[in-house]
Amino acid sequence: MAEQAIKKRYKRSRWTRDDTELTLLAFPTIVWYFLFCFLPMFGIIIAFKDVKLNGSGGFLSSLLSSKWVGFKNFEFLFKSSDLWPIIRNTLGYNILFLVINIVLPVILAILINQLYSKRATKVYQTAMFLPYFMSWLVVSYFVTAFLDNDKGLVNHMMMNMGMEPVQWYMKSEIWPYLLIFLNTWKNMGYSMVVYLATITGIDSTFYEAAIIDGATKWQQTKYITLPIMKTIIIIMFIMNVGRIFYSDFGLFYQVPKDSNSLFDVTIVIDVYLYRALSTTTVGMASAIAFLQSVLGCVTILIANGIVRKIDPESAMI
Repeated sequence: MAEQAIKKRYKRSRWTRDDTELTLLAFPTIVWYFLFCFLPMFGIIIAFKDVKLNGSGGFLSSLLSSKWVGFKNFEFLFKSSDLWPIIRNTLGYNILFLVINIVLPVILAILINQLYSKRATKVYQTAMFLPYFMSWLVVSYFVTAFLDNDKGLVNHMMMNMGMEPVQWYMKSEIWPYLLIFLNTWKNMGYSMVVYLATITGIDSTFYEAAIIDGATKWQQTKYITLPIMKTIIIIMFIMNVGRIFYSDFGLFYQVPKDSNSLFDVTIVIDVYLYRALSTTTVGMASAIAFLQSVLGCVTILIANGIVRKIDPESAMI
């Protein structure tokens, strides 16, 4: 009898009605991920084939009947004379974006949380979050309004002061700073809201106890706020590291208006692929996209492994 009771309890613990309900709730999400995330991964074979479309059997038939070429589709990037500027710009910009978009949002979130006026907090939060919803096409028009050679606001102000107008879209030395500023301005609000939500979720009794002990605002931030925020900061860092080989196409293509004079400071992997589509095949473009995915996965695993060695509780996996 005792053994039967243990077996029933064991079976009951393996699958319950709650498990069934939760599975049914998760089923639409599982189907969505399968259809739009896992099923399209079949297209990876495009990177290893010389895809040539024929009018008889459709795209799938053409794909399956195309010739395997191995890693030949990857060669055009590595043999390109622009490989060094592409790698330098892609990694250089993304590393700077990674650091800036962690440090500044954390500082702003802490400062805004210190405001006594709730109305001012909402106003500042909304003002900083609003640029995140703008497309880079809209931002490019704002930049043109300021820096246009003939009708730009900056050149008009310079001419009114007796200065010569500047061809801003030919001044490559200023554009790295401008691109970093625009990326920070557009994305800072989103990260700040994430960190601010973490701060507002901290138990107020921690701060009350610190105030009773005579802790200053800086000491409260150093010993309470930052240690509690550490986990979410590390998670955001690891997730951003995974996109270090990707670039924001709109920032590097639409904002500089694809100016040839700015090629050395705006050429990144995504812009290079877009430019090369007229002379390359679908397999070559797919090969570089596949390479970006693999390198992104590797960097995430490396970053997570380093974090796990230092602080196992903060690691994602």
